[in-house]
Amino acid sequence: MKRHVVKLFTLVAAVMMLTVTALEFDAHARAGGGRSFGSRGSRSYSRPASPYSQPGPSQQAAPARPYSPPPFQQQPAGGFLRSMAGGMLGGMLGGMLFRGLGFGGTGGGMGGGIGLFEILLLAGIGYLIYRFVKKKRVDSSYSTYEQGGYQHGNVTPIYGGTESYEPQPTDVDTGMAHIRQMDPSFDESRFNDSVMDIFFKIQGAWMNRDLSSVSGLLTDEMKRIFQEDMDRLLRDKQVNRLENIAVRNVEISEVWQESGQDYITALIYANLLDYTTDDATGTVVSGSKTEPVKFEEYWTFTRPVGNNPWRLSAINQK
Repeated sequence: MKRHVVKLFTLVAAVMMLTVTALEFDAHARAGGGRSFGSRGSRSYSRPASPYSQPGPSQQAAPARPYSPPPFQQQPAGGFLRSMAGGMLGGMLGGMLFRGLGFGGTGGGMGGGIGLFEILLLAGIGYLIYRFVKKKRVDSSYSTYEQGGYQHGNVTPIYGGTESYEPQPTDVDTGMAHIRQMDPSFDESRFNDSVMDIFFKIQGAWMNRDLSSVSGLLTDEMKRIFQEDMDRLLRDKQVNRLENIAVRNVEISEVWQESGQDYITALIYANLLDYTTDDATGTVVSGSKTEPVKFEEYWTFTRPVGNNPWRLSAINQK
């Protein structure tokens, strides 16, 4: 009895897995079937970095803003200057009081007590000590503020009342610099344009179920995977139709070199009509002829280091 239950459970799990796989492929049957595959070199098992996580211009260089000194804050009791001032004032006050009570010998001031002259002298000394201590605190606050800016590493004080933020290089900038060392003619805008061209060509070849026109744009691994998908469509006598293709944006997210190869991953944001029809009847078997599909995919391209043609090596879902 237990053996039959295990067999039944295994059969149901297998059917569900196959059903889910087929539905996932049919739901997005464009080139690649809306799944991740291919090789990204040593980064094949890591998620592609989003271009939105790279520091943008607003993060790299903040506009200069007026410098305003930090507000004066009451410091906690203590410190050498405060102790010295308290001791002087206490001593003077104590001496005057003792003289006023008859313990000071000859006495002082008017009538032997604390006179007007002593009061004015005490007030003047207290005011001078107050000004001196306050100036020291303000100067110390300015010094602490400026040192804090240097400690952060990206704040450069500008004499004259402003400060600016130095732009920090990104991984993409570093990768681009390495590529240009071997290919000075490399241009990011032209590369993005070529990514769009390759995207359209591969989608067209996919819809025609014929890779001959794009064979030179694919690595051997990608060619094999695409061909297996096309063979399935031919076996099922179906064609995946892609219409009204529009690429909204192409943005480079990763650039690196390894093992004598250049690698660039670009995030493609596009939409299209994606539906599959039966060869014999033209009936729509999956997808929609009226509801466009919007998607974002990472396409990774590789080439031998230098001014060589790029080939698609991987597709990853965002």
